[in-house]
Order: sequence, then C-alpha cells, then structure tokens
Amino acid sequence: MATQQAVYVYETPVRLWHWLNAFSILVLAVTGYFIGSPLPTMPGEASEHFLMGYIRFAHFAAAYVFVIGFLARFYWSFVGNHHARQLFRLPIFNAKFWREALFELRWYFFLEKEPRKYAGHNPLAQVAMFLFLTLGSVFMILTGFALYSEGQGEGSWFDSFFGWVIPLFGQSQDVHTWHHLGMWYILIFVMIHVYVAIREDIMSRQSLISTMISGWRMFKDNRP
Repeated sequence: MATQQAVYVYETPVRLWHWLNAFSILVLAVTGYFIGSPLPTMPGEASEHFLMGYIRFAHFAAAYVFVIGFLARFYWSFVGNHHARQLFRLPIFNAKFWREALFELRWYFFLEKEPRKYAGHNPLAQVAMFLFLTLGSVFMILTGFALYSEGQGEGSWFDSFFGWVIPLFGQSQDVHTWHHLGMWYILIFVMIHVYVAIREDIMSRQSLISTMISGWRMFKDNRP
C-alpha cells in the first residue's frame, strides 16, 4: 500500500524569491539579447519610435529586481531554516557530501536504479546551484552594473562601486562579451534545472515542482 510523508522545506520568502528570480532572469535574458543584437531598422521617423528605449528600461528594471532579490535571499540564508543556507554554503571538506554528489551524478545518467531522498537540495544540486546560480549571479551583477556605470558617468556612485570591473577585464567591449556569455551560462543552468526537476518529480517518488509552490516536500513510497 502506498504511503506518503511530508516535510516542510522552503519557507515563504524562499519560494517568493524563486519565482521572482525566475521572472527577472527571463526578462533580463530576452531584453539582453535584443540589446546585444538590436532589431532591424524600423520604418518612419526615429522620433516616433522608442522600442529600444523600452527594452533597455525593462532590462534595467529587471536588473534592480534581480539584485534586490539576491541580496534579500542572501540575508534570508542567515535567518531562515537550514535549507535556506544551501544556496550559499558548500561543505567542501565533507567527504560524504562529495560521495553522495557523485552518486547523484550517476543517478542522473541512469547508472543507478534507486534514488536517494533529501528534504532539501541533494548534494549535486547544491553544487550546481552554488556554481551556476550563486556565483553566476554575482558575476552578472558585477559586470552588468559596471556597464551601467558607463552611462551614469565618471564619479557617480555606480562608477565608484563597479567602475573597477572594466579595466579588470581589459575594456568595455570585453565586459560586454563576458556579460553576454554569463547570460548563456545561467540559461544553460536553467534548462538543466527544469529538466532535472521534472525528471525527479516523475522518477524519484518525491515532489520538486509543487514543493516550490507549497513549501512541502512529499515523499511517496509505492513499494509493498
């Protein structure tokens, strides 16, 4: 007879951040693509069109939402439950953690028959989240605001906090290139993240997608 257990994992601020972050990444990726590869010339007088201006505004607005959300999420890693800390802290000196991460990698490649169950992120997911999302977000914030500081001008507080990034990479165009590559770095993670979440929901007898809506992780055991 099938049994089911439930564990409360993700608190409300974490869930709100997750979906807000996903929306801001979507807006940033779409608008960022068009900023890097502008639309063809539109007919009529230039004064009648402000399409690229709207695209840039949406990009900058989403960037502020992204940054504020990231800082709030970092704060919550200190005051939330222990699951909220996983995004920012890796037990790099824990041998068992890395053995379990290797097991999860084998599971994702269909080399293991039975999944292991974790209330929060499994070890491999924790590593991926830290490398792609946490470090990737920091990289995109630094390079993005460095480019934004150019428009604000020398001496602005943006220039004071982020202007050092441009000479670090060489020149402005180099920062543009790395910022663009960073977008694909995060988008590749998003695609893998969505695939893995759906796969785990189906194959591992535990909820993932609904957990980020309700906060509760459901463990199902269909074995006799």
